[in-house]
Amino acid sequence: MIRKPPRRGTWHQRLALSTCRFEARGRSRAAGQAVPQRQVKRSNRQMEYRAISFVQKFGLFRDQWQPKVIAEMNDYQFKVVKLRRDFIWHDHKDTDEAFIVIGGDLRIDFRNDAMHVRAGEMFVVPKGHKPYAENEVKLLLLEPRGVLNTGDVGGERTAEQDVWI
Repeated sequence: MIRKPPRRGTWHQRLALSTCRFEARGRSRAAGQAVPQRQVKRSNRQMEYRAISFVQKFGLFRDQWQPKVIAEMNDYQFKVVKLRRDFIWHDHKDTDEAFIVIGGDLRIDFRNDAMHVRAGEMFVVPKGHKPYAENEVKLLLLEPRGVLNTGDVGGERTAEQDVWI
């Protein structure tokens, strides 16, 4: 009988380490690439889990309408963004987006209507919309990787993709 060497850690510890995503530390590099930092760390053969602080992440940047990636899950990215004033009419032909308002009051205009989403509220935004914020809004976006902030419109307000903080 051939014996296999023992594995270290329980199956869920091995799975968590093999599937953990990366978070960037500090500002992005010139090409939009970031220095990866594991969200799950090993110390003395035990795992350490660390939550992502929205307060800390929003404190890392000042620019508006420029989403920053803070985590990934499967093919979806969690992005934080600061908004103020008007944006452009746009849609994402292949997907909807989830807007979770962390702070402020966001108005989302549609072709025939508008609605407000306030701090602590979430809304799944259908295709064809224009966000507006009288005062600064702090927003968490959940959308598939590769979705442009301006949808198919493009232009000078299109943010750089995959900027991690």
